[in-house]
Amino acid sequence: MENKVKKWLFDAAEAANNIKTFCEAKTFNEYDQSLMLQSAVERQFEILGEALRRIREIDPQTIDSIPGSREAISFRNMLAHEYGHIDDRIVWSIVVNELPALSQKITDLLK
Repeated sequence: MENKVKKWLFDAAEAANNIKTFCEAKTFNEYDQSLMLQSAVERQFEILGEALRRIREIDPQTIDSIPGSREAISFRNMLAHEYGHIDDRIVWSIVVNELPALSQKITDLLK
């Protein structure tokens, strides 16, 4: 695995871990009421998606091995370019339902 890919996997893993840390022991209502928490989570999703996008450009096989990676890249694009249409329930659902498996696979690849 190329050094750039490892660096971007590390960045993606860090962003995923930051999201988990930010949201730990929080409820959707707490997330929904906190502009700061929403902003922090969305920023980390942008970093996560951008790191995966960069990997896709030079190592599509690695991206294909990460379930949900294409969706994470698309989600990053939506956050960056369609920010006025972000549904907090969808973001929270991704945090709870999609992020754990994505994060685990990225962490496994770093080992």
